[in-house]
Amino acid sequence: MEHATPVVDVKSDERRYRLLVDAITDYAIYMLDVTGVVISWNPGAQRFKGYAADEIVGRHFSTFYTDEDRAAGLPELALRTAAEKGRFEREGWRVRKNGEQFWAHVIIDPIRAPSGKLVGFAKVTRDLTDRKEAEDALRRSEEQFKLLVQGVTDYAIYMLDREGRVTNWNPGAQRIKGYHPEEIVGQHFSRFYTQEDRDAGVPAHGLETALREGRWEQEGWRVRKGGERFWAHVVIDPIRDDGGSVVGFAKVTRDITERREAQQALEQAREALFQSQKLDAIGQLTGGVAHDFNNLLMAVLGSLELVRKRIPNDPRITPLVDNAIQGAQRGTTLTQRMLAFARKQELKLEAVDLTSLVQNMLNFLQRSIGPTIHIETCFAPGLPPVRTDPAQLETGLLNLVVNARDAMPNGGGISISARRETVGGGDGPLAPGEYIRLQVTDTGEGMDEATLARAAEPFFTTKGVGKGTGLGLSMVHGLTAQSGGRLTIHSRQGEGSSVELWLPVTAADAPGDPAAYEPVVDTAESRRLRILAVDDDSLVLRNTAALLEDLGHHVIEAASGQEALAALAHHPHLDLMITDQAMPQMTGLELREAVLADRPQLPVLIATGYAETPAGVDLRASRISKPFTQDALAAAIRDLVPAKAER
Repeated sequence: MEHATPVVDVKSDERRYRLLVDAITDYAIYMLDVTGVVISWNPGAQRFKGYAADEIVGRHFSTFYTDEDRAAGLPELALRTAAEKGRFEREGWRVRKNGEQFWAHVIIDPIRAPSGKLVGFAKVTRDLTDRKEAEDALRRSEEQFKLLVQGVTDYAIYMLDREGRVTNWNPGAQRIKGYHPEEIVGQHFSRFYTQEDRDAGVPAHGLETALREGRWEQEGWRVRKGGERFWAHVVIDPIRDDGGSVVGFAKVTRDITERREAQQALEQAREALFQSQKLDAIGQLTGGVAHDFNNLLMAVLGSLELVRKRIPNDPRITPLVDNAIQGAQRGTTLTQRMLAFARKQELKLEAVDLTSLVQNMLNFLQRSIGPTIHIETCFAPGLPPVRTDPAQLETGLLNLVVNARDAMPNGGGISISARRETVGGGDGPLAPGEYIRLQVTDTGEGMDEATLARAAEPFFTTKGVGKGTGLGLSMVHGLTAQSGGRLTIHSRQGEGSSVELWLPVTAADAPGDPAAYEPVVDTAESRRLRILAVDDDSLVLRNTAALLEDLGHHVIEAASGQEALAALAHHPHLDLMITDQAMPQMTGLELREAVLADRPQLPVLIATGYAETPAGVDLRASRISKPFTQDALAAAIRDLVPAKAER
């Protein structure tokens, strides 16, 4: 059976191809003759070249090229290449009808007859201006980014490959880490880490975290080329290709050592401020409690003194009264120590016998540190007295002994010794002269150099949180400095510590032991005075008046500053005013100013429980500390009121 040969409708195929070409608007598809003259034109060509068919057909295709390309012979080269090699393909600038340039992708293929003869060219052009602009923008961005990275010197910005090897290096990295590019590119980034971090696997952990979570950020110690450590803020981000595969890591490092040090200094300052505010609050509380406690002691001690004077010597009663008086006196000592700790008490420099002071404290010190630590003393014979505040010195010694105990958790020994030293000119910060070196030595853990350098700083402590104020040594330092001496500390790790208090020798005789209580005996020097007593506490006011009346004086009482001013108006011939300092509405000093404005010759004695007077006001000659005894009151009156004939 013979098969029929299909009949090809050539004209029908040409029409279909023509419809296809004319339907394409995103490509310029047209034909050229062998010389390059346009012989066909489709709507796509008209759309982005701008020519209608009747405007361009018959014209040479070089019309679409720039003047520079025509001058370079590019149109002819395109046709020759297509004819010789079977295809010409290139991207470049082309020109629209209105002169506007666009970026084109051009393909020229030769058209040949069945005999192989060249009969023309098929030319396809696509407008790629948008893509070109995007590529140019990307390239500019990359160039700008490269300039940016290369221009940054405050940050180390570089890349790692998947294994963590450095693949590029910016000037910031060179400045911060110290390596030149040729020294570090190709090396593993773990060399920037400390040995401890490398042993702990921190570099690998950083890359793993960046892969898993998309980012790794950390602060920590890093190492420069020279071995110096610096505190760094590090960020590692994974770099992925268009397919999402990780090709490496971007790493940014910043040296924040100065910021960290500044932050630590700020935190230390804040902590110091907090401690200062806490201490100030404790001081305020202690001062207020001490004032009220002193008022109570005033009433108790004064009343007991008067009772002791007025009752007969009964062996069943008198020892009890004496015991109560001694208890009140101990309460006074306790209050003074509280005020010394809170620095609410003025420093009272006087001659102090160190040997007697330490010996009197030994039992108390031993009880304070427990039985596992023994104290021994060694004092050179015949030591002269020193000039200091005995109450403050007692507190300082207690602090030193307690510090020594804390340095010996398993027990040990403490030695307290004293010897005379002579300081000549040029021997350091001490003025030339004679000093007693009081030394407290322990066999404890000792201190390293860093701790020793800061040992006397306020608020610095090596004890746990809540176990020390860090003020003990600073208080001792302040005491020795105010006394005209100095504090020195010697210590080595594992060899114990030795604290030395250098105190100046004084020419005054050392005071003897406190005298036992003896009642006041009126003498021929006693004289009857008219005294105005002022206190807002009724117990204290009544007690003060009773003590004064027992001394033979005539007393007018006032419970406030206003009452005192009114009493002065009715009693013009007063010899003395005794007033409490801490009173509401009008303090003792304010009352004194008001009184002296009208009666400048009237002596005024200020009674106060602690150093509550304003700075710059000197009351040493007209002040009595509460609680006071009748002896102290009588002595203060004798010192303040000139002798005169008995009224």
